[in-house]
Amino acid sequence: MTRLTEQAFELAKQRFADTGVDVEAAMNQLDRIPVSMHCWQGDDVRGFENPQGALTGGIQATGNYPGRARTAAELRADVDLALSLIPGPKRFNLHAIYLESDRPVDRNEIEPQHFANWVSWAKERQLGLDFNPTCFSHPLSADGFTLSHADKNIRQFWIDHCKASRKVSAWFGEQLGTPSVMNIWVPDGMKDLTIDRFAPRQRLMQSIDEVLTEKFDAAHHIDAVESKLFGIGAESYTVGSNEFCLGYAASRQIALTLDAGHFHPTEVISDKISTVMLYVPRLLLHVSRPVRWDSDHVVLLDDETQAIAQEIARQKLFDKVHIGLDFFDASINRIAAWVIGTRNAKKALLRALLEPTDKLRTLESAGDYTARLALLEEQKSLPWQAVWEMWCERHDVPADAGWLRSVRDYEEQTLSKR
Repeated sequence: MTRLTEQAFELAKQRFADTGVDVEAAMNQLDRIPVSMHCWQGDDVRGFENPQGALTGGIQATGNYPGRARTAAELRADVDLALSLIPGPKRFNLHAIYLESDRPVDRNEIEPQHFANWVSWAKERQLGLDFNPTCFSHPLSADGFTLSHADKNIRQFWIDHCKASRKVSAWFGEQLGTPSVMNIWVPDGMKDLTIDRFAPRQRLMQSIDEVLTEKFDAAHHIDAVESKLFGIGAESYTVGSNEFCLGYAASRQIALTLDAGHFHPTEVISDKISTVMLYVPRLLLHVSRPVRWDSDHVVLLDDETQAIAQEIARQKLFDKVHIGLDFFDASINRIAAWVIGTRNAKKALLRALLEPTDKLRTLESAGDYTARLALLEEQKSLPWQAVWEMWCERHDVPADAGWLRSVRDYEEQTLSKR
């Protein structure tokens, strides 16, 4: 630790103390908030079931930057480098197509054994794992429907896949001692005018009900459902709409997933958190950066990322909101994308924890909106960067862009040879 870093930190502590903020308490809280990194950033959502298969269901990774992970071993190696450059607690989020097997395994046949290497890897790094059934990029999803399909046999295939996925997820939680959050998202919908909007939603409801029949210990497994406004190929009708998923999560008392890119461009999920928490027991957030809607760009330290973090901190939702990332940019170094996005999510959380929330709440309750606005704006200039640098130092991680040197070296020595 440099003397300059220490001096800057001590001065920052005093500045924040003057506003009523305990910096050490904020850093300690940050040490208890994991961010779940997503496997699909490292290989452009290919997975290892059929890595050469075409992406469907509105999924698209653009760009052809050299070095995409081609095997699970390569992906884990890439993640290891990213983990080493990101301070604080992390988790890792897998899709079902990231299984490992010596023989072809269809999705309704996946078992915990197909993810044994991931669990061993996670144990060594003291990581929790999260999970997702993969209801896209498969011959039986080619016509745009899965759990809401009119064909009973096809619908049953996807039900069985999601059931198998829940068993994998619960096994993750049992093995790792931390619950796996399993998110169900389906691409179901139609490109053009739709006459019967009710029947597919009724089938989707019944299918998820069947998926959730088996009960798992909440200490091992948490169910979540994710909505979407529309997808490529489903522009006119999306079965799993916001109203459907909110209603389903509230009525079944499971977690609801809010994805930053899954709503109208004028909507933001930060404004939805306090509302939906009135009705559901937990939230899963997919933090990404939509540009012209659901384009899943790398997370920035922008207003919406900050607002999401502030809402979590202001309402003290640390034990009820699970933070995951969801972007896949193939136009830049994929490891750098992980590092940039995850560090930005953590910076936003730190800044939110350093906000003088109690004082602001008191001013608001007293009707002193002038002072509330003044304090909100002035605290933005307080030296949070000095706290960030100290937190990075304590986690033995570069505090500035120096981390990029490690990524460039790895690119030259490893990624360029793939």
